[in-house]
Amino acid sequence: MFTKTALLAALVASASAFAPSQFSGRPSTFVREDAAAEAEPEPAAPAYVASPSLPFLEYPPNLAGYVGDVGFDPFRFSDFLPVDFLREAELKHGRMCQLAVVGFAAVDLGFRIYPTPEAYEGLTSVTAHDALVEYGAMSQLLLWISLAEIISSVAVIQMLQGSGREPGDFGLDPVGFLAGKSKEDVDDMKLKEITHCRLAMLAFSGMVTQAVLTQGPFPYV
Repeated sequence: MFTKTALLAALVASASAFAPSQFSGRPSTFVREDAAAEAEPEPAAPAYVASPSLPFLEYPPNLAGYVGDVGFDPFRFSDFLPVDFLREAELKHGRMCQLAVVGFAAVDLGFRIYPTPEAYEGLTSVTAHDALVEYGAMSQLLLWISLAEIISSVAVIQMLQGSGREPGDFGLDPVGFLAGKSKEDVDDMKLKEITHCRLAMLAFSGMVTQAVLTQGPFPYV
């Protein structure tokens, strides 16, 4: 009898080893759910933004924040060059072309600085180039412009190193257009300048091309 009782107890103990545990894993599930809720969601992939001026191309993000930005950078120069440097170049060429448009048209309208050297009589804006090269005037012009470029490059280098200087700013405002103006007014003047700069670059290219093709006086038609 004792042997049967011992054998029965051993069988019951063996069977209990395969019985499901009474401990529920649910509390640990709550911990994982709480941790997942506290974790920040992954940032969504950036959406495609079209350029305002070239809707079939993506907007160059490095242009954001600059006055006159219309998203025009089809070759994506702003991806590998400092935008401050690009804006400096744009303003410089635009200012030169504004002067060039006036000077080019003025010569062909008959304006001269007297006394005019005899060798310069009868020159047009197109034919003046070769004559001025021959008599050395263009060499002097190249010398003085190169000197101005060397001096101005110091300001550009300092700007790229973080001096705080804005592109194209040489502190030249003798009439005081910006004196006492708000940021909105200053930005409006900057927008007007960059707009005229871009227009002048296109205008001067067209004027020179048309003047060479027609060999005629202003307005080269």
